[in-house]
Amino acid sequence: MIRTPLRPLARILRAREKGENPDAIEAENRAQRHAAIQEKARGGARTRLFFMSCAFAVAFGAVGLKMGVLASSHPAEPRVQAAGAQIISQRADIIDRHGRVLATNLLTHSLYAHPHQMVDPESAAKALVKIFPDLDRERLRKDFTGKRTFVWIKKKISPEQMQAVHDIGEPGLLFGPREMRLYPNGRIASHILGGATFGKEDVASAEVVGVAGVEKAFDHWLRDPANDGAPLTLSLDLTVQAAMEEVLSNGMRVMNAKGATGILMEVGTGEIVAMASLPDFDPNDRPRPLLKGDPSDSPLFNRAVQGQYELGSTFKIFPVAQAVDLKLVSPTTMINAKAPMRIGKYLINEFRGHNYGTLSVTDIIVKSSNVGTVRVAQLLGAERQKDFLQKLGFFEPTLIEMSEAPTGKPLVPKRWPAVTSATVAFGHGLAASPLHLATAYATVANGGKRVTPTLIHDRSRRAGEQVLSPEAARIAVQMLRQVVVRGSGRSANVEGYEVAGKTGTADKPRPTGGYYGNKVVSTFASVFPASNPRYVLVLSLDEPSAMGAGGESRTAGATSAPVAAEVIRRVAPLLGLRPATESELPTVERPLPDGLKLVSN
Repeated sequence: MIRTPLRPLARILRAREKGENPDAIEAENRAQRHAAIQEKARGGARTRLFFMSCAFAVAFGAVGLKMGVLASSHPAEPRVQAAGAQIISQRADIIDRHGRVLATNLLTHSLYAHPHQMVDPESAAKALVKIFPDLDRERLRKDFTGKRTFVWIKKKISPEQMQAVHDIGEPGLLFGPREMRLYPNGRIASHILGGATFGKEDVASAEVVGVAGVEKAFDHWLRDPANDGAPLTLSLDLTVQAAMEEVLSNGMRVMNAKGATGILMEVGTGEIVAMASLPDFDPNDRPRPLLKGDPSDSPLFNRAVQGQYELGSTFKIFPVAQAVDLKLVSPTTMINAKAPMRIGKYLINEFRGHNYGTLSVTDIIVKSSNVGTVRVAQLLGAERQKDFLQKLGFFEPTLIEMSEAPTGKPLVPKRWPAVTSATVAFGHGLAASPLHLATAYATVANGGKRVTPTLIHDRSRRAGEQVLSPEAARIAVQMLRQVVVRGSGRSANVEGYEVAGKTGTADKPRPTGGYYGNKVVSTFASVFPASNPRYVLVLSLDEPSAMGAGGESRTAGATSAPVAAEVIRRVAPLLGLRPATESELPTVERPLPDGLKLVSN
């Protein structure tokens, strides 16, 4: 760079010749030099400002592009990768219809070991067995002193256990964060909830996946972060569920039963308010499934959904209601119920050898006449009978939101000859779950409109098919009320709640064929209040045996019906049902003999 001198000699000399001040030349040159320096500085500043603007534009553009990609992509569950990181994606809670927690999450820790970092492996093994008695000390010692570099010890431990392991002071014992599924109510609603376990896992994190019940049926929904942590609201009422389970457990013990199940369903919505199966289990410590033997011997077996039972005389209301609907009979129509009745080479007899002669249609239900029911079913014909049972849902698994639902498909006869039509009419030859029976009774109680069972509260659903006329449905419920007033269901009568229902006692089939002579499934299917049906209760006992004044009895009237009465007595006030006084109860009208007609084959 060539710099211009401030006092150029030639200009100084000329200035002196003319008498001018030479200092003015210096000042002028100094001003020009400063102006040049300032212009150069401004140019550098403009350049730096330009590059800074470009950098900010690129940065903000990248952020905007990333936000656009996230907004347009499908949400995915975050995965924890960094060692020691906290679990940031939780499984949603499950609550009952009133918001009470049925399943939630608990942050805990896992315990694992790096044997190569251990100072005293044998002492560590000894100390761990004192904290966790279920561990094998010799197995631990071999793992700690062998060639293994990593050993899982416990997938989840309590804070107290964690502190005890800390106190061992062994640097090779390490902890990893865990999200543990917790069921605060223990065994209550265990079959419905099902349970959860760990899926993919490492030392820093583990995913929790459902293994049964609604936990498995809604596994994807419960783990979906797009739901923003919203809980899954079930139709259950925790208080009612607990009360029913307590009564069912006591009834099972008093009746010396092998198992029991109960289902309480809202008639209008199909929502299940309570559903229990005994024996049950604690989903916090879910037992292992049976690998051999009868599946129903396992506490994991859900009798309400998976059980396939011949439900006996509880079926008798279906052909009678259908015949009333088709105007083939009326409640006062007289039917030839003389026993025994022959169909081909088979004889149809009454329970304990009764021979009723001629009965009204209402009394066929009240007295639970096999022969009378078969006579009504013959008026229908096999095809119409099959079609009606199919519309009631007895040919397919229920649509309940549980992973076990598909396994509860009814056992339906492949052929439907006259004798099959006869036996199915009074509940033998077709095996279905108690939930199927509860659904069918709810359909009858719902004015003949098909009901679909559900475990989800306030879910919008389409109106069901009208499978029975409202008038026929009303008459059927009145007949069931008569069973409790003056028939085999008298022990189920609860004052003030107008219980209507039907008993059913069915011999249990042998695995090798035929039936046991001393093993039954007793069932009581009920509707209450009869004048304005709101709830259906189905209660079933497996192999009950009650001792009374008349000796041992296995009938539903002596076993399941009184237990059902106690359930209704306990839960009805919890459901907000006020017992009706005698003046508020409708007058029970008995059928008159005038104008009756005789139907016989």
